Amino acid sequence: MAITRRAVLLGTGAVLGYGVAWATRSKLPVYDGVALIEPQAGEDVLNDASTLSATPVQKHIVIREDPGEALVSAIRAEIREAREGGRPFNIGAARHSMGGQAIPARGHAVTFDNGFVEVDSGAEVYRCHAGARWSQVIAELDPKGLSPKVMQSNNDFGVAATYSVNAHGWPVPFGPMGSTVRSLRMVLPDGELVTASREENPEIFGLAMGGYGLIGAIVDMEVEAAANRRLVPTFDRMPAEEYAPAFQKALDDPNVTMAYGRLNVERAAFFEEALLITYRESANQAELPPAAGSGWVSHVASYVYRAQLGNEPMKRLRWWQETTLGPMVAGGETTRNSLINEPVVTLDDRNPNRVDILHEYFVGFDRFGDFLAACRAIIPASYQEFLNVTLRYVGTDAESVLTYAPVPRIAAVMSFSQELTERGEADMARMTRELVEAVVAIGGTYYLPYRPHPTQDQLLAAYPQAPGFATAKRALDPDLTFRNLFWDRYFRTL
Repeated sequence: MAITRRAVLLGTGAVLGYGVAWATRSKLPVYDGVALIEPQAGEDVLNDASTLSATPVQKHIVIREDPGEALVSAIRAEIREAREGGRPFNIGAARHSMGGQAIPARGHAVTFDNGFVEVDSGAEVYRCHAGARWSQVIAELDPKGLSPKVMQSNNDFGVAATYSVNAHGWPVPFGPMGSTVRSLRMVLPDGELVTASREENPEIFGLAMGGYGLIGAIVDMEVEAAANRRLVPTFDRMPAEEYAPAFQKALDDPNVTMAYGRLNVERAAFFEEALLITYRESANQAELPPAAGSGWVSHVASYVYRAQLGNEPMKRLRWWQETTLGPMVAGGETTRNSLINEPVVTLDDRNPNRVDILHEYFVGFDRFGDFLAACRAIIPASYQEFLNVTLRYVGTDAESVLTYAPVPRIAAVMSFSQELTERGEADMARMTRELVEAVVAIGGTYYLPYRPHPTQDQLLAAYPQAPGFATAKRALDPDLTFRNLFWDRYFRTL
């Protein structure tokens, strides 16, 4: 029941993509940010969660070896073959990004698919294959009374991929997932196997954290875990302008271990109301039940979520579901692992004419009101169907070179339904640039794993450290073997 409770609360609305299964449905032109790419004979085509990044690759293989010499040898062989052929190389897992961040155009693409997880319960750490999915990590930690300290909001994603985009979660008061990584082993572009941590090769560690696979090929990782606990939720409905101080008050409470928020997305009351959900440890910490999986309520909530499309009454129903029904049915105990053990599949959009596109913005607590005003002015004026926004906390990240949280920030994860037409794509690009411009103007940043609609100047304004990242990457990889569409679009000319 724990997962079904969460589904009622969340409307299963916080997702990061739907994988490659729907990769062939887009009829829009393929564009890699530099030039149109047409597949040639013998080339495979890879896509990502946007279904708008279909790109030919020379070779695509899946590697499943456990961490060890066989895995390292396989990675080295692929890197060497790509470099000798003058082609790019890149590794992905589930490819849930939305702008080709794990796709090397006309290059060698590797998909990691391995469930190796080894737990040290005494030290509360685990070692895992770079391609291990969070669902596999939870399955190993849960019987030992442990939980991932920080992970993405769904369990489908690869662990090293989470580090490579430096994703965050909703446990508090933590920074991004990279802050919980103790060390990793990585094959550099020249084939050298190195260990990177805060003490050993710290410059590589900071470049690879949020480095989008451009620094090297991660082999395995040692990551911190936390105790799995019984939790009880609290629900507070308020005007949206009161959310930031209420969120900060919750973060100041040491008993709050998980927290997130929602905003009303009805056009008539757009971003006017907020809901803050906080979780505290229960007094009952008896034997913990196994982490639950999705139930039928998840699918019902998914139906309501999908029915919002072009349907304002259904958006009002969903807000009632979250603010009234949710607290009624989800007020009991759950466990930390049950809350985070939710797959993305419940939100699959099988409409052949539309695709869900995510945005994420990071703003200071003191500028949250300005952020609300900007969104009210920009989003309803677009053609896009706005489905959901989740508000989370991200602690300071002073370690990753491409940090999006140099100070603590509120993260706003947004989900849009975009029609698969040239009009829909052009309007999404226009709206995205307007939002990025407004967020950067109030000292915020935007997240990089999504559609490549912001301009290069906007990226540089949001990430002034980007030229330094490009310089350091070229020093480690002078042949530019590790490349992807993200590099081609934004860093190639830096």
